[in-house]
Amino acid sequence: MAWNALFFLNSILFGIGLAMDAFSVSMANGLHDPGMSSGRVCTIAGAFGLFQVLMPLIGWFCVHTAAALFSAFHRLIPWIALLLLLYIGGKMLREGLRGESDAPSSPVLGWGTLLLQAVATSIDALSVGFTIADDPWVMAFAEAMIIGVVTFGICILGVRIGKRFGTRLAGKASVLGGIILIAIGLEIFLKGILSATPV
Repeated sequence: MAWNALFFLNSILFGIGLAMDAFSVSMANGLHDPGMSSGRVCTIAGAFGLFQVLMPLIGWFCVHTAAALFSAFHRLIPWIALLLLLYIGGKMLREGLRGESDAPSSPVLGWGTLLLQAVATSIDALSVGFTIADDPWVMAFAEAMIIGVVTFGICILGVRIGKRFGTRLAGKASVLGGIILIAIGLEIFLKGILSATPV
């Protein structure tokens, strides 16, 4: 592929498609903590954007060094995403049902949880490494950076939407956020399993 308008358009569209899961999780985070600071919003969006940059590059690297190993790992991607999001979503759901999220001492989104979310929502971007495998390293890096920037912007929007509705939903926000995360995990899982099933 050449450096032209189509290259940038394709990269932006890749970014939009890959960012949808991260957008939904960002919205759930905003629901869970409607009072979070602007710096925290940028940190969350930055984490999702960073992993959306890293995963396609890791996929590109795997295709060029260990394609057979990556092909075997590719089958595990839906399972990994499902387990991570079930764990995080279930935790939020439990806290919401017990009323723990309304307590003043309720912890904000921790670094460990944010890391798990970023990995779970970006792990399917590893397969993008296959689609850009024929591109030279510089172009693959540019594509990954565009995907990351698009994800960052979309996740900022997601957190802000979640914060607005989180304030209105009050005590039900964690319950809704947990349900959203579980639903995203199931969606990634089913999409991955169905796409891997031969027709």
